[in-house]
Amino acid sequence: MKITVIQGHPDVRGGRFCHALAQAYTQQAKAGCHEVRSVDVARLDFPLLRSAAEWQEGVPPQPILEAQEAIAWAEHLVLVFPLWLGDMPALLKGFLEQALRPGFAIGKAAASRFPKGLLKGRSARLVVTMGMPAFFYRVFYRAHSVKGLKRNMLEFCGIAPVGTTLVGTVDSAKARQAALAKIRSLGRNGK
Repeated sequence: MKITVIQGHPDVRGGRFCHALAQAYTQQAKAGCHEVRSVDVARLDFPLLRSAAEWQEGVPPQPILEAQEAIAWAEHLVLVFPLWLGDMPALLKGFLEQALRPGFAIGKAAASRFPKGLLKGRSARLVVTMGMPAFFYRVFYRAHSVKGLKRNMLEFCGIAPVGTTLVGTVDSAKARQAALAKIRSLGRNGK
């Protein structure tokens, strides 16, 4: 399987638990004979979009075009990011706005119809880290931001199914080890 791992932690220095998860997934996916490409959002230089016209008709900068090529190549996408203020970091949101443009991720909308998702045939996995217990995020907050990313961006673009792995209490060494074991298994199996 062709897999593109999108590292969405905005710290360019690396060394965060999200980086360890992405690395563990990538290593095991390669060991499982999958082809893997990586996109490290923190290392890309791109501007934020400031208008609908820019999103619909603007030309993406070269780093975004290269990321789009990695997304188009893949059969499976893995997005790894921390939960910040209840949502994905702003840099990752800006990246997705740049990358998932009309003409690449969705078709032009016809009158009274939704635009067609152009990324059909791909699946995805969201790996989201957080300080709170994952169960609390699921039950109390209803995982609203992850559901929004899944439904309003990925599935809207035709990507399905979209699996979710929530990694809670990341300050706990025990939780980190359990998460790494789970991610290694997902990587080896290309899920």
